[in-house]
Amino acid sequence: MTTENWLGGQHVLVSGGTQGVGAAIVRTAAARGAGAITVTGRSADLGGALVAELEAVGTPAQFLRVDLSDVDQARASVAGAIEGFGHLDCVVNAAGLTSRGTMLDTTPELFDAHIAINLKAPFFIMADTIRHLRERGVPGSIVNIISIAEVGGQPYLAPYVAAKAGLAGLTRNAAYAHRWDKIRINGIDIGWTATEGEGRIQRQAHGAGDDWLAKADASVPMGRISRPDDLAEFAVFLLSERAGVVTGSVIDWDQQVIGGQD
Repeated sequence: MTTENWLGGQHVLVSGGTQGVGAAIVRTAAARGAGAITVTGRSADLGGALVAELEAVGTPAQFLRVDLSDVDQARASVAGAIEGFGHLDCVVNAAGLTSRGTMLDTTPELFDAHIAINLKAPFFIMADTIRHLRERGVPGSIVNIISIAEVGGQPYLAPYVAAKAGLAGLTRNAAYAHRWDKIRINGIDIGWTATEGEGRIQRQAHGAGDDWLAKADASVPMGRISRPDDLAEFAVFLLSERAGVVTGSVIDWDQQVIGGQD
């Protein structure tokens, strides 16, 4: 991986940063010149190992154990990032709940869980970050990891789609509201991606075997589904000043072409 300095010493918070897409973004942010990184997640073991990895290559880092279903913990992660390293410049909301549910079998509890993790937590992480940046009078950047499913999705993703569609709308709304603060806010509608969490859900919800990834790769036009490293560089590019003035964009990162049909 190139070590071109995109982030210029900026301090970064990545929610859901201990594995999968979030961890790939954390590693790329470090390689691209982040001055300090706060990683949040539920696993202290994974978080501690990733922090040690970052510190070994010279990037100051800290792990905060956060359950994003609790909005107070979500908001405390912003305060913890600021307390740990003095200030915060950039945020990536990478955490996500992908448990299955259709319109007919989704319980209110499952719906609330998706809203809490996939929409409410990012909302208040963004709000507290924006407030901090405005108080300092400095520009900043936020990238939300959304999902291509937000434009419709599969029937078994009903509560997930509801929450992610909300996050896409929120991304545009917040970007418009805070463009004069020079706070850029963008989103990435990621497609099917080979993460640890995806492997678990394929086995649990779809009865997939250990060969699930080989079968998934064979089923798509490019011969493989996305890997976390594929989109980590793009996420960090959007986070950085290299993205220029771009704000309010929700960009498809997938081999589906929405609206295309035979």
